[in-house]
This record gives sequence, C-alpha cells and structure tokens, in this order.
Amino acid sequence: MKIGFIGLGNVGSKLAGSLLRNKFDLTVKDINKNLTENFKKKGAKVTDNAKELAEQTDLIITCLPSPEICAGVMESENGVIDGLSKNKIWLEMSTTDESEVKRLGKLVSNKKAFPLDGPVSGGCHRADTGNIAIFVGGDRKRFEKIMPVLTTMGRKILHTGELGSASILKVITNYLASVHLAALGEAWLIARKSNLNLNKTFKGIAASSGNSFVHETESQVILNGSYNINFTMDLVKKDMSLFDQLSKKFKTPLEISPFILDIFKDAEKKYGSRAWSSMVVKRLEDKFKINFRSPGFPNELVDTEKEEKGYEI
Repeated sequence: MKIGFIGLGNVGSKLAGSLLRNKFDLTVKDINKNLTENFKKKGAKVTDNAKELAEQTDLIITCLPSPEICAGVMESENGVIDGLSKNKIWLEMSTTDESEVKRLGKLVSNKKAFPLDGPVSGGCHRADTGNIAIFVGGDRKRFEKIMPVLTTMGRKILHTGELGSASILKVITNYLASVHLAALGEAWLIARKSNLNLNKTFKGIAASSGNSFVHETESQVILNGSYNINFTMDLVKKDMSLFDQLSKKFKTPLEISPFILDIFKDAEKKYGSRAWSSMVVKRLEDKFKINFRSPGFPNELVDTEKEEKGYEI
C-alpha cells in the first residue's frame, strides 16, 4: 500500500516516522521544507502538490493543526480531493470538528473514495515509538484494510463507529486531560505551600486514586521546569472550544468546561499561543511567586516502552 502523509508537525512527523521506519512506501508533504528534506534523506518521496500525492498513493493521511488548514489542503485547487479516485482512502488524523470531517467526508465519497477519521491520543513521546492510541471512525471494511498501517503507527486501536465518532471521542479525552492539567496546577500549589517533598508527592499521586496519564507525564516536565510537552496553548484552546461547541450543539450547558477554557485563554494571553500547554500551571507559580521545581525529572518525555505491533481493543 502506498501512503501519502500531509502534515509533519509535532505529532505528524512522529507518526510518519513510524511508517518510514517500518519500510512503508511513503510520500510526504509539508510547508516546512526542512521537515520534508529530512524525510527525503531517510528514504521518503516528497511532493509539493497535494493532488499529485493523492493520485500517486492509496491511503492519504492528513495531520494538521486546525480544521481550516485541513479544509484548505483538501479543497483548494490541486488539493487532495482533486486527486482522489475510486477506492482510495482518506484518513484524517487531526483533532477536528465532527461536522467538518463529515462535510469533507461527503466530498471524498463523491469521488468514490472512502473517508475515515483517526485522531491519536497519548502524547508525542508515544507517537514517536509507535505506541500511541488511535481512534478510528468510518467504514469498518476500510478500517480493516488499513489495519497494518494503524498498528504500525499506534499500539491500541479502537474502531469507534461511524465517521466523526472518533473525532468526538478525541475531543472528549482532550477535554478531560485539560481539566486534570488545570487541577494539577492547584494540587502542586498546595503541595508546595505545605512544604511537602515534591518528589514524594509525585509518587504519592501516581500511586493513588488521584492519578492520571496527565500526572504521570506532564507533572514530570512541570517539576523539571521545561514544561516541554510538545503540545501548545493554541491547540488546547482549539480542542476545548470544539468540546464547548459540542455542548452548544446538544443544548447542554456545562459547568466545568467554560471555567477551564477561560483558564487556558488567560494562560495563552500571558505566555503566548505557542507556549507549551503545561505552562497553564505557571499562572499559579507567577501569581504566588513560587515554583514547582524538584530534582530528578526529565527535560522532555521519552517513551521507555519497546515499540510493539498494535492491536484492536
């Protein structure tokens, strides 16, 4: 199967890297020529034309920062849709709006091709080793057809149902992660004010009912002070806004979500849209003129698990 991959950002470069590392026939496209040149040196084909990429490959993957950017790549002149034909598959791996992936999915289906949405969850460090989780919505037969690709890019693979269902689930999981990240800031504040040993506090939370994936990962770079989680403020705000839009769509006013969104908007104003999302806790450090530093934590997360072939859950 020939694969085209568009979007070599923090996540996309690692997903595409897993495919290249495992000897798939890969063609890549990105506006950053330094990124594409690096892939070319490692054996990937490179193109500047999305239409040509779609014409020359069987599976076209997009992994882009926003629904607007994805729409441009798909619908513009010489875009992906212009290059689609019967039985090709489009896999949207961005975190996006369910209604938008369905809208683009209709355009894909009109070309007798098949749309799937396949967002990922688990952090860039796990994308780098092919151990990230992948949710996939859309036609079951096409999901099964690309399973060798999915199980190379990810460890736990879940078919969520119809097209768009994976995008909704991804937005929900990102919302929960954002809530816990904001809550961790307050937890570290009280721990520091109480003069607790923060290394032991980290272990205690990890061993307790208060533990979460966010704590096990993001707390480490918070305590280190690098905050480098490879995920930025603007992306959290986008994901939280998508969750907020869902609540409005279903006419279900929420209580916690608006507060968390406001917290991240405030952090974005203070530190910038491209600041690491974990810097949301720095609001409290700055406000109370303290820090959450503790020795022995890494500057950047590395997945220590061996790369293993994925499987459906």
